[in-house]
Amino acid sequence: MNQNKDRIALVTGATSGIGEATVRNFIKAGMKVIGNGRKEEKLRAMEQKLGQAFCGVAGDASNEAVLDRLFETAVEKFGSDPDLVVANAGRGLGGSVREADLSQYAELLDINVTGTCMLIQKAAQRMVKIQESVFPEKAADIVIIGSVAGRQITTFSAVYSASKFAVHALAEGLRRDVGPKGVRVSLVQPGIVISGFQEVAQYSNELVESFHEKFGPLPTCCDIADAITHVVSLPPHINISDICVRPTRQDYP
Repeated sequence: MNQNKDRIALVTGATSGIGEATVRNFIKAGMKVIGNGRKEEKLRAMEQKLGQAFCGVAGDASNEAVLDRLFETAVEKFGSDPDLVVANAGRGLGGSVREADLSQYAELLDINVTGTCMLIQKAAQRMVKIQESVFPEKAADIVIIGSVAGRQITTFSAVYSASKFAVHALAEGLRRDVGPKGVRVSLVQPGIVISGFQEVAQYSNELVESFHEKFGPLPTCCDIADAITHVVSLPPHINISDICVRPTRQDYP
């Protein structure tokens, strides 16, 4: 039985990397998907390629009005609030506390922490009401993309690590609140995955090359999307609340 068929999912950061791969997995599983990203042209191209099961909403995922529009679009386009939300939008910032470019710090916190908190709050408020009448027959999932850097501080990305420690606290706090009400909260923590993340974080070519040399072969964004899809495909009474997905050879972080 395909438990994901006909579910309505909302994915932020949907125009590239893990988010885009997750959207494609969800569509393949028979879901309807609202995808958010800043790139209007990419979202329109995805609509053309993925068909009627996908609808893109452009905007900044740290903007509350944009987040409200995502939920409104789910109802308008697919007839119901989403029962699966993936809080994926985020960015990196390389450098130690001593050396990081703090002119980018406010933007980092806005998208990684504030935007994530607003999104999962809105999702939880809706899902708790839904689950009152359908749990345990149907699942409701909030999946939050963290990082192994939110478990172990890295000197090459310490300020980013701090933002992910905050995200992990939000995930566990939410799980303890809404889990007893039938809403699953899952924190997915990727290790080193090569994507557009490294460029935005301004990692040097030498650092990225060292990842391949020390830890390769490295997981792809599709590998992380597969892990997300597995988590939300389990029976509604089972919650994988905390998962790390690392390259086999990555010892730290």
